[in-house]
Amino acid sequence: MASIKNLKKDVNFVFGDIIEAVYVWQLTNPEKDATSSEAIIDEAIVAFDEAMAQINAKNIDNKRVHFSNLKKSVEEKGMALINKINNL
Repeated sequence: MASIKNLKKDVNFVFGDIIEAVYVWQLTNPEKDATSSEAIIDEAIVAFDEAMAQINAKNIDNKRVHFSNLKKSVEEKGMALINKINNL
């Protein structure tokens, strides 16, 4: 199992890159409305906060299953946000 430190870094990189991609989209499309892109940023921040709360949870029975499910969840949320960026 990967370390919790590396998992935190991965979560940070995933959602940080998504937010950065939205900012790049906003800079390259200044004529378009930014409300939908700002909503994607808000979703990324909420997903980041939720993932970090799950990583830092102390009352976990089976850590291996918990962190495996967390990785899958982060990946799914990240892909969903990337698809929203692509649809802007």
